[in-house]
Amino acid sequence: MYNAKYIWPGIIVFLALFTAPFWLNFGSSKYEYPDVALPKAKAADVKAWGALPEAERLEKPGTACVEPKEFMRAEHMQLLNSWRDEALREEKREYISSSGVKWEISLQNTCMKCHTNKAEFCDKCHNANSVDPYCWDCHVAPKGNE
Repeated sequence: MYNAKYIWPGIIVFLALFTAPFWLNFGSSKYEYPDVALPKAKAADVKAWGALPEAERLEKPGTACVEPKEFMRAEHMQLLNSWRDEALREEKREYISSSGVKWEISLQNTCMKCHTNKAEFCDKCHNANSVDPYCWDCHVAPKGNE
C-alpha cells in the first residue's frame, strides 16, 4: 500500500462527515409542532369533547374534532386513506369515532368545516415535515372564509 498515509486519514474523515448528522442530533429536544390556526369557539359554547349533537357540532367550528388532537397529529393520513377507501370502494359514508360520535366520511364536508385555510393549517405542518400530500389533486383546496 503505497498510499496508506492518504487512504486511512481519508477513511476517517469520510466516516466523521458521514456520521456527523447522527452525532449532531443525538440528544436533541423533542419535535415541536408548528402553531396552526384553527377557528376557536367561545368558551361558553365549548362542551365536552364530541358531546354536541351532530347538527350543532358542525355549525360551531372548534368545538370538537373527529378524534383527539394527538391521534390526528400522528394518524390523520392513515385515517384519510381509510376514509377514501371506505367511501369510494365500499360505499361506507359514516365514521364512528373513538368517543362514539358519528361523523360523515367526507374531507370537504367534515374536515374542512374547521380547517378552512390550507396555508395556515395544512401547509405549516406539511412544509415543516417536507411532505407533499396529494389530497388537492382531487379536492378543492380551502382558502379561508371565502
